[in-house]
Amino acid sequence: MGTLSVASSNFVGESIQKFAESTGLVGFFGAMGWASIVMIGVAFFLLYLAIRHKFEPLLLFTIAFGMLLTNLPGANLYHAELFAEGHVHWGNFVARAGLLDYLYLGVKLGIYPCLIFVGVGAMTDFGPLIANPKSFLLGAAAQIGIFITFLGAFALGFTPEQAGSIGIIGGADGPTAIYLTSKLAPELLGPIAVAAYSYMALVPVIQPPIMKMLTTKKERAIKMKTLRPVSKLERILFPIIIAVIISLLLPSAAPLIGCLMLGNLMKECGVVDRLSKTVQNELMNIVVIFLGLTVGATATAEAFCNGRTLGILVLGVLAFGIGTASGVLLAKLMNLFIKEGKKINPLIGASGVSAVPMAARVAQTVGQQENPSNFLLMHAMGPNVAGVVGSAVAAGILLSFLG
Repeated sequence: MGTLSVASSNFVGESIQKFAESTGLVGFFGAMGWASIVMIGVAFFLLYLAIRHKFEPLLLFTIAFGMLLTNLPGANLYHAELFAEGHVHWGNFVARAGLLDYLYLGVKLGIYPCLIFVGVGAMTDFGPLIANPKSFLLGAAAQIGIFITFLGAFALGFTPEQAGSIGIIGGADGPTAIYLTSKLAPELLGPIAVAAYSYMALVPVIQPPIMKMLTTKKERAIKMKTLRPVSKLERILFPIIIAVIISLLLPSAAPLIGCLMLGNLMKECGVVDRLSKTVQNELMNIVVIFLGLTVGATATAEAFCNGRTLGILVLGVLAFGIGTASGVLLAKLMNLFIKEGKKINPLIGASGVSAVPMAARVAQTVGQQENPSNFLLMHAMGPNVAGVVGSAVAAGILLSFLG
């Protein structure tokens, strides 16, 4: 009986020890335990911003929860080593992959960002851009921040691929930033996605000081004439023509531009309303969940807790600020060649970043502070949607040179 009692005690003791070692709590006492705790704290903070302050909640919420899941020790939902060196290691995939590894394939293969662009296209009105083609120039000018920041990041020691991924933050287009980074520098996907969506949410905070610093009170009060009506034929031809031209000139941008224009054509042609509503609602919602969770999952302690992440955050806001300033300055330059009465309010140049429609609303708000009877929203939507096209083109250019 004594021997049996000792054996039973040993069995119970070993079982308890094995259970204790199998819990995730043990992971907090390992070499990177402190980093996991930090990342869980960051996830809680991002959840707070998304829920309490509604900072880009649709994606920041899911990114934060994906970040929480991936940094819980022992959960084994995501394995960065399966995607090391920019490749999917299929030999070990089935044996080791967790839930988020399978879902991450949609990011790695460039599926989710393109599907989101279909939905974005179906929700975008290109009418203001068609009515005022000069808006294309303002949308293009706002992408200057991408290339200046690319050069700056490269000079600071980032690889060309990493520098390109950091620069694209300046386009203020989350799906484009995710698409390009997944192709060029997947190891930076977590920090870049968090930076891109955080700065998109902070558009009303970042842009107004830059806009006011670069314009005079008189310039901010400029009234613009009502835009001309845009025919249905123009609206139908526009996405087809843009998709063909850009895809021929820059094939690497074809996935994003093609999907964007497909969605817009669904909306404008009027014969596939069911498809248009589906991509705007059900498809977008499903893809946003998968995209956010898997992008958040890449924000592991090893990838996030280093000085490089702080550099990305600083360079990202610099890219965004330069893009805003470039749009405003080009509008001021254009006014030197435009007759009185037809001048452009420089504020709409700031909306050339592709944070739709938030950047356009900021231009409207700042303009009305100087002149309450001034309505710039529709005029600002032209550069704003041009910025969506511009950021996709900029991503295509970087991918052509660096991919």
